[in-house]
Amino acid sequence: MSQRVAEFVAKGRRGDRLAVVTAYDALFARLVVEAGVDAVLVGDSVGNVVAGYDTTIPVTLGQMRYHAAAVRRGAPDAFVIVDMPFLTYRMGLARALRRCGRMIQDTGADAVKLEGGDAAVTRTIAALGDLRVPVMGHIGHTPQARLVQGWGRVQGRTPAEADRLVAAARRLEDAGAFAIVLELIPPAVAGRITSAVTIPTIGIGAGPACTGQVLVLPDLLGLNDTFHPRFLKRYAALADTVRSAVRAYADEVRRGVYPDAEHGP
Repeated sequence: MSQRVAEFVAKGRRGDRLAVVTAYDALFARLVVEAGVDAVLVGDSVGNVVAGYDTTIPVTLGQMRYHAAAVRRGAPDAFVIVDMPFLTYRMGLARALRRCGRMIQDTGADAVKLEGGDAAVTRTIAALGDLRVPVMGHIGHTPQARLVQGWGRVQGRTPAEADRLVAAARRLEDAGAFAIVLELIPPAVAGRITSAVTIPTIGIGAGPACTGQVLVLPDLLGLNDTFHPRFLKRYAALADTVRSAVRAYADEVRRGVYPDAEHGP
């Protein structure tokens, strides 16, 4: 286990609450690390909030490599985790290992994240462990499974579904995952999962019982102001700030106020 992974896990085990946010470029990576987050997730949510896709499914390996490398350049000392996109780890074990390994090699990320808790994913996690590639798991609502799960459906509402999620979390830990994202899971079930494993659980729409939380940065900052899930708390309203600033700039340009002598060469 690498030092950054070990420190992250140790914080969770001693009861520290872990704050994780997404970032997709060098600028915001630097800012969130200066703000003191415990980890930066280069999420395939980049497809939604940057590329304008309706889902994460079109996101490619090339896109994730580009954004992860940018994040690493902006935050050279941060703990960086990168999502492996749709299908890239489900087309045979050898191909999955090669792609995950290359993601670490090409970007300088510390770990990859894989969605799902089924046998194929746990086999891949175990094999990646043999290659010394750290893996974060992800269960509950998994956006790459939108075609079968639907969008935004809470997972684990029935006793049988809850039991399956607890079992999946245990399988992920047994396979070697160092942490698990729990997305859109009832808080009581997330609490059960957190108690059933010894590794950190990172919630998003899963209540306060998780070891830590993750939010998509443009949502947290209020830049993505058309997205209104119940679990989201906005800590700023930067979409209004951006519109106001650009409106003021455009107005000054049109009135001949900017640039003035002060802003000349």
